[in-house]
Amino acid sequence: MFDIHRVELDWGGRKLTLETGKVARQADGAVIATYGETTVIATAVAAKQPKPGIDFLPLTVNYTEKYYAAGRIPGGYFKRERGPTEKDTLTSRLIDRPIRPLFADGWRCDTQVIITVLSHDQENDPDIVAMVAASAALTLSGAPFMGPIGGARVAFVNNEYVLNPTIDEMKETQLDLVVAGTVDAVLMVESEAKELSEEIMLGAVMFGHRHMQPVIQAIIQLAEKAAKEPRDFAQPDTKAIEKETLGVVEKDLRAAYAIPVKHTRQDAVAAAKKKAMAHFFPDGKDNPDRTMLMVAGVFKELEAKIVRWNILDTSKRIDGRDLVTVRPIVCEAPFLPRTHGSALFTRGETQAIVVATLGTGEDEQWIDALSGTYKEAFMLHYNFPPFSVGETGRTGAPGRREIGHGKLAWRAIRPMLPAKDEFPYTIRVVSEITESNGSSSMATVCGTSLALMDAGVPLKRPTAGIAMGLILEDKRFAVLSDILGDEDHLGDMDFKVAGTEEGITALQMDIKIAGITEEIMKVALHQAKGGRIHILGEMSKALTAARAELGEYAPRIETFKIPTDKIREVIGTGGKVIREIVEKTGAKINVEDDGTVKVASADGESIKAAVNWIKSIASDPEIGHIYEGTVVKTMDFGAFVNFFGAKDGLVHISQLAANRVQKTTDVVKEGDKVKVKLLGFDERGKVRLSMKVVDQATGEDLEAKQKNEQQPAGAAE
Repeated sequence: MFDIHRVELDWGGRKLTLETGKVARQADGAVIATYGETTVIATAVAAKQPKPGIDFLPLTVNYTEKYYAAGRIPGGYFKRERGPTEKDTLTSRLIDRPIRPLFADGWRCDTQVIITVLSHDQENDPDIVAMVAASAALTLSGAPFMGPIGGARVAFVNNEYVLNPTIDEMKETQLDLVVAGTVDAVLMVESEAKELSEEIMLGAVMFGHRHMQPVIQAIIQLAEKAAKEPRDFAQPDTKAIEKETLGVVEKDLRAAYAIPVKHTRQDAVAAAKKKAMAHFFPDGKDNPDRTMLMVAGVFKELEAKIVRWNILDTSKRIDGRDLVTVRPIVCEAPFLPRTHGSALFTRGETQAIVVATLGTGEDEQWIDALSGTYKEAFMLHYNFPPFSVGETGRTGAPGRREIGHGKLAWRAIRPMLPAKDEFPYTIRVVSEITESNGSSSMATVCGTSLALMDAGVPLKRPTAGIAMGLILEDKRFAVLSDILGDEDHLGDMDFKVAGTEEGITALQMDIKIAGITEEIMKVALHQAKGGRIHILGEMSKALTAARAELGEYAPRIETFKIPTDKIREVIGTGGKVIREIVEKTGAKINVEDDGTVKVASADGESIKAAVNWIKSIASDPEIGHIYEGTVVKTMDFGAFVNFFGAKDGLVHISQLAANRVQKTTDVVKEGDKVKVKLLGFDERGKVRLSMKVVDQATGEDLEAKQKNEQQPAGAAE
């Protein structure tokens, strides 16, 4: 019944199995991949006919983690997987980016890759397994996919590279790098690092590329047994149209791409395109041998060629810069009046308003993942409104691009954050892109660093990012620093590097061609370092380090510990006690399982009141210690003083003052603030307090002072 084919190999000390022919047999390609005991299924299906009226590759990649894979039931009311999680979206992008460049030019059939995590062993992250399975499914499908690709994760532990580290091993690593590529070249890199050098990062990329080769060979072996016949697909011959178009608009395009201002340049390009379309379609209708869509595609390719030829021939770019110069940078911090921290970062025609907000433990984000539920104390959200590029468009929930760009900036900044025990705040950063013409994600990194320092977050070092581009024609290439939007669209690479003066914290690379070599990456990393150092210098004109004090409107947090057996008393039945403390003091309170208590408020008196209240519940007052209290009741025989949280004690009339007191109310009244010393407890356990042995103005212990004065000279020795 089943025509099953399978290949197996030992990869990084664990068995990788690729199998096809048993499940999802109606898909064009279907592969079940198992690594350790993590299993995913990937399917690839391409429509039989091209999608009309489009000039792009209609590829969709959907990765989904099913909670049953880890023996868990989803949280929430519906108890089922709803929309894609952030991890789903990021992994979908991770797989899409290296496979997209390998489809044949002109492929216009709807193509969908769906990857589902079926089993998770809590050791092997499913994302690499999913990438391998997707590559195998496409290779079997018969679609014009010029793969296969392989993928690998690389860690750096104890100065050694580790292939496909387990989830536990990732806790000790200085690097989390995912690389994808073909037999000959690297296609995609995504990473987070703890200030590693360019040499270590490049070594990690090449280490991963070498060790993915057995996987690529395994996919080829599987395809030799089970691949479908290649789909009939012939790319239309457009050489004649290209030659004719070049004759009509070459001068116009060259003149347009000599204009440095983005919108003026775009208007000139649009006029050239209109001229070309009028030449080929004077009556506004398609011809039998060519279509408007075909000519528009040729025109777009000519744009790219003219820009690329000019850069390679002259080493001058669209806006007149050389290959390494970064556009002018202006930084402001603070930028907004009431926020905890803010910055405006402008680089050329790219601009971001970045705002940092500090919160408490109750503001942490709960993450429900296959590996379990955990809290995240650092969030970075990136918004890209359509007005930033002078257009109208959809607003609302963030798209894949916004989630991906935000995560890249998050990876760049996270290694520089202080430890939680040093800075016990929840941090949320929002980047609002207000202008965009080249790498708003790297502007977000720079703006985030400034906004956090403005908020008083003690970053280890300021962090900056830069986007690099590439023009590659045969053996000639040019690496471009701080690319424009047009250089991104018309070039071959988007290579983003973020880090500090000490090293790299994040690296992301996407290639639009069939891959790049180690030599090109080495040049790009070296050039990016120079650009990053320059940007850090410009940022230092606004701020060089975190402000010494938190912003006026930021909460203050006091952290202390109570015995774990007192947690129940502090919280109270059904949370009654802690709710009362919060309500009456106005402070936010978070009590952790190990007895750590965090009390937060923008008002110092509010924090003090809450801390004293909690300590009074969780601990006992100390005999001989002096406390500040409030008279709550007067009697003929003395005054009751609330001196330690909810605890009251009696100041007997004989302890009110040094002289004889006739009436309690001659010395104190209800509501008076007084200073008292705890003398001890009577035979019934009642608290005994004294005011007369304490200087009510200074709080000095008069009894101790008298003893010191009576002590013979030299006795202390």
